[in-house]
Amino acid sequence: MGFVSAWPVRAGDVDPYNRVRLDGIARYLQDIAWEHLQQSILEQTDPSWIIRRTVIDVIRPVRWPDTVHLLRWCSSMSTRWSNMRVRITSDRGGLIETEGFWIKINEASNMPARISDAGLAYLAQTTIEQRLRWRPWLTDPAPPESDTDLPFPLRATDIDQYNHVNNACYWQAVEQYLVDYPKLASGPHRAVIEYVAPVLARQHISVRSRYEPGDRHARPTLRLWFVVDGITTTIVRIAPL
Repeated sequence: MGFVSAWPVRAGDVDPYNRVRLDGIARYLQDIAWEHLQQSILEQTDPSWIIRRTVIDVIRPVRWPDTVHLLRWCSSMSTRWSNMRVRITSDRGGLIETEGFWIKINEASNMPARISDAGLAYLAQTTIEQRLRWRPWLTDPAPPESDTDLPFPLRATDIDQYNHVNNACYWQAVEQYLVDYPKLASGPHRAVIEYVAPVLARQHISVRSRYEPGDRHARPTLRLWFVVDGITTTIVRIAPL
């Protein structure tokens, strides 16, 4: 049981090797979340949500040309938030498992709000876990400022309806770093992003990075910190599965 949708892979979502990029996957997750909201009771009862964490497990990459099929369901929940799973499969054998930690908000204040009774009953159709708690996965502090920090210029098209940087845009910076570490994305890998604080239009973002090549005891890992005025707003970790 869950919400299903499908569409063809668009050329604008793939890299020069026809792999659907992480920012393309993030847009897929946004699109099915919007479709799910619009075609369920949640549109009337609980229309406003923000995402706190996204986990993307690329088991078999999706490549263009192809058609993706998405299945979305609630895997755990509490009275103010829920984990929403999305499984992405494709006609040509792609498989991507994802999970997003979504927080219900009051649109007037942008603060967490209680999910309605009707919304809780709807989400509970696909899970028995109703004591979900928030625990950050990415807690490493950002390294000191250095000459290797890179600016991440914002465009007007990067800003969403809440005047925040759109969640999918951060993955564009991640893809920029992956160019230098192609082996991280050449096999099954997990990418995790946690949004610590929103970034507003006209703010200036810099990205700090640390790559750990790994050895026989540890996996290679790429970590990124998005920093605004010395404050970490977003953290990313990518490593092989």
